[in-house]
Amino acid sequence: MSIPQNFDLQAELAKCKTANDLTGKNGLIQRLIGGMLEQMLQKEMDEHLGYEKHSPEGHHSGNSRNGRTKKSLKSNYGEIEVEVPRDRNSEFEPIAVKKRQRSISDFDDKIISMYAKGMTTRDIQAHIQELYGFEMSPALISNITDKVIEVATDWQARQLQSVYPIVFFDAIHYKVKEGGKVVSKAAYTCLGIDNNGKKDVLGLWVGESEGAKFWLKVCTELSNRGVKDILIACIDGLKGLPDAIRSVFPDVKIQLCVVHMIRNSIRFIPTKHSKEFVADLKTIYGATTKELADLNLERLREKWDDRYPLAVKPWIANWENL
Repeated sequence: MSIPQNFDLQAELAKCKTANDLTGKNGLIQRLIGGMLEQMLQKEMDEHLGYEKHSPEGHHSGNSRNGRTKKSLKSNYGEIEVEVPRDRNSEFEPIAVKKRQRSISDFDDKIISMYAKGMTTRDIQAHIQELYGFEMSPALISNITDKVIEVATDWQARQLQSVYPIVFFDAIHYKVKEGGKVVSKAAYTCLGIDNNGKKDVLGLWVGESEGAKFWLKVCTELSNRGVKDILIACIDGLKGLPDAIRSVFPDVKIQLCVVHMIRNSIRFIPTKHSKEFVADLKTIYGATTKELADLNLERLREKWDDRYPLAVKPWIANWENL
């Protein structure tokens, strides 16, 4: 697909009547890319051998050109055929198009992106065929998408810092289809704040439902990956979770998440009183001193406990960790 010596770009452009003539299958850009690649490969061969084609300097030099090999490359503009030069000693290692290279585009990233959006292997295959005019086997697509699992596995097993000043433990609940049924799952998340104040997701785990037993497994894994101590663990009000964390990190301080506490209390407050109740809560968690927070907690109890005990008692029962 070498570009002819008398190639007239303006004349070729004049022949293009549609965008497809320019960028489509066998379009002008596709032919130009192939021709330019071949010229680059020829220049690489000149440099490798130390002389240009047909130059007398090559006589008795010990190595010479030895024909060309046809190669198909996948590109953003379709499939491109190029002829890669060979040398007699088989020492030529091209850079522009490396040996065993089959693509000159970011197809892996595009396929992974389509896979992440929920497209099936068949969907991706049809999409590639429609856009670029060539087929990719289901096996190749699967090999590319399998890289996501490899990267995720490596990330999940990476070594962590020995100490984290703060780690947030939380789980997100969602419904998924499994075995033809809709079931509940919990995605467990650990978000750490490192010694430089930067956030770092320490890991993600999926379980059947949130429980202290699973959190114990998570903490054990964090320890196995290098975490020696957590200064403050910020958690929701899950029963047994503080004990699960302390069994692995005995010196940790537990901090209950205020947002979770507010949400749990509001569930027991009617709409007509919710704004006033939330304002009273803010005087507690927004207090400038512990003494003032203690005083405002007592005021909250006196004002609301008789009417809405389920909303007030968690603040009193968990006061030490709040």
